[in-house]
Amino acid sequence: MIHAKNKILHVCHLDKFIPPFIDFIEENFDDFEKRHLFLISGDSDLYPYKQRNNICRLHFDKKNRLKHLAALAKACHQADKIILHGLFNYEVIRLLALMPWVLPKSYWAIWGGDLYTYKLGERTRQWEKREFFRRIAIKRLGHIINYQQGDYDLAVSWYAAKAKWHECFMYTSNLFHEPSVASGVHSGINILVGNSADPSNNHIDVLEKLAAYKDEDIHIYVPLSYGDKQHAETVALYGEQVFGVKFTAMHTFMKHEEYTDFLAQVDIAIFNHDRQQAMGTIRNLLGMGKKVYMKQHLTSALKLAQDGIKTFDFGEFDLECQFPEKDENQTRIKSIFTAKKLRMKLDLIFNEDAKS
Repeated sequence: MIHAKNKILHVCHLDKFIPPFIDFIEENFDDFEKRHLFLISGDSDLYPYKQRNNICRLHFDKKNRLKHLAALAKACHQADKIILHGLFNYEVIRLLALMPWVLPKSYWAIWGGDLYTYKLGERTRQWEKREFFRRIAIKRLGHIINYQQGDYDLAVSWYAAKAKWHECFMYTSNLFHEPSVASGVHSGINILVGNSADPSNNHIDVLEKLAAYKDEDIHIYVPLSYGDKQHAETVALYGEQVFGVKFTAMHTFMKHEEYTDFLAQVDIAIFNHDRQQAMGTIRNLLGMGKKVYMKQHLTSALKLAQDGIKTFDFGEFDLECQFPEKDENQTRIKSIFTAKKLRMKLDLIFNEDAKS
């Protein structure tokens, strides 16, 4: 049985962020099991988590759909506060739209794709149906959580949201983590392109521009371990044809510590997304003193600039790795994205009156 009375209800769409987030709450808040209830949907084989008494699985397949929707609805009514970790699941979105009285005590932790589907989503009949319910729900939400106010402003503009904004970077993936190995001396220049096999990385556009440097002493790494598998194959084939042995398609998912150590060996990183994305990776690279290229009009780039952190426009790309703002970037990242500050921000969210 699911009991959410006097609890903070977390409705989670499983991704790599969620298991470490649950661990962080358990490690940093004494009332973890008594006060927090997690209802989780998604692929637990791909994103495994430690089993606990206050974690319940939601399945929306034909066999379990009605029973689990009823359990979710009951938990939403009982909870003092609802935190929505990403608004991706259509069943959850529709249920919330049909229960507007629970929305004032609901907090939407924006991930990126769940906001930018308004602008970048394919305009299919299914998209229109989903957007109909999303608009109803988002407009009535009491609270929105994210780090850059620009995305909050977009939610207000696109969905007429009236929610209170909470500035919080939310997940441990956004914390700066020192690599276990130092940035080693290596020949040539290691270039990282993107963070996943999602087409939103615009890989081919980047690789076409980098082709002008194919005879230089470079090596290009492209993470393709999750996302669109067909797109991953297209990118891998193109990269291998153009750059040969100077290109590595990274199809194997790395553990966090291993990936952090890999980032330490990167010299230049290029994120050619059209929306806020990959911010955990970007912040770690900046904290290591790496040169990061991204589109300067994005809400994420604007927020970094507001925090005094320098990134570069890919339209002005060159192979120079050093830049004057490198040390300042490292200092600012290491002072802002700390576990202490994350705990403080979450404590404010957990303990405020959801109706305020």
